[in-house]
Amino acid sequence: MHIATLSDVLSGKTTDIYFVRTVEVLKNAGLADVKVRAEFHVSSLPKGYKWALFTGLKEVVEVLRGRKVTLYAMPEGTLFYENDPLMVVEGPYLEFAVLETALLGIVRHYSSISTKAARVKKIVGEKTCLFFGARALHPAIQPMADRAAYIGGCDGVATVMGAELIGIRPSGTMPHALMIIFKATTGDHTLAWVWFDRTMPPEVSRIVLVDTFIDEREEALLAARLLGDRLYGVRLDTPSSRRGNMRKIVEEVRWALDLHGYRNVKIFVSGGLDETQVEALKDIADGFGVGTSIAFPPSVDVAMDIVEVEVDGRWVPITKRGKLPGFKQVYKCGSKHVFAPWDSPPPCGEPLLAKWIEDGRVVREVPAEREIRDYVLRQLAEVEL
Repeated sequence: MHIATLSDVLSGKTTDIYFVRTVEVLKNAGLADVKVRAEFHVSSLPKGYKWALFTGLKEVVEVLRGRKVTLYAMPEGTLFYENDPLMVVEGPYLEFAVLETALLGIVRHYSSISTKAARVKKIVGEKTCLFFGARALHPAIQPMADRAAYIGGCDGVATVMGAELIGIRPSGTMPHALMIIFKATTGDHTLAWVWFDRTMPPEVSRIVLVDTFIDEREEALLAARLLGDRLYGVRLDTPSSRRGNMRKIVEEVRWALDLHGYRNVKIFVSGGLDETQVEALKDIADGFGVGTSIAFPPSVDVAMDIVEVEVDGRWVPITKRGKLPGFKQVYKCGSKHVFAPWDSPPPCGEPLLAKWIEDGRVVREVPAEREIRDYVLRQLAEVEL
């Protein structure tokens, strides 16, 4: 398979070739020991975004562990705005030159997925949002995407390994394949629900598909009558060719269930959802399975730029045009962020960038995923989309 190992990443094999050539040039020019401060930031957020979510720090720490560098960064899961410094790597440039590609890939991909998950969760609120995007991704990065979506706010993930690494139970219902096999072999697709109920342990919620062969309202009532109080919920994954107005379908199913005394049966919706569809259904559905839109979100374009170079023992602010030179600190000042030169008096609020690695030694541990997610949810309560 065309995948990189951790060893490949740490050795610089996943870098862009021009960094390898840069290392050779600097060595030949006698500049191998030059120290820099390199800042990670986003100059422009995706269209319509007011904020984004900084994630991926846990893996950044692993990539830089043992290198002769010092890492400053916001806590993982921090909401940020355009031009906020997210991380700063300080040390000999050649210590991390060939790692720039990997570091940017980690932070950009993580933050893009987490930001989209956070936007969906902001709309869903107290209702359930599950990440069902693994099938849209190469399996080598499914666990990473699961973690990014979970700490971004999703209540659960579907894959076995992703959930295991996070420390939660995987979430899911049943596939159409189960329904089709029972229909083809027995002539009765409802036996899929019966055997699912007989087979699964008590801790697995009885949520069944009700859109495979007949009208969603009729299948929902069949399931409710068949499983009774054991039925926790029904899932609507109606294909686009049959969908029409999804809200009207959900309203019809809800009405029918309530009318026949099945008010406790919850309705979950999946299939091609993004913020717009979730917003339209959030007051009538009880939960959502969101996949591709989180797995393939708009890119949060994190860039890395040198902002200071050490010359004769003195740090000199310098960067390319269009960027702000100098080592900076970011302060959370109420509902906004303010950044200022690192050594200047704090303009307001609390500083966000802290030291995570000092000369290759990890000095602060990234919190557990549940703790990061709780931190994200607290921030989401304070902001608007």
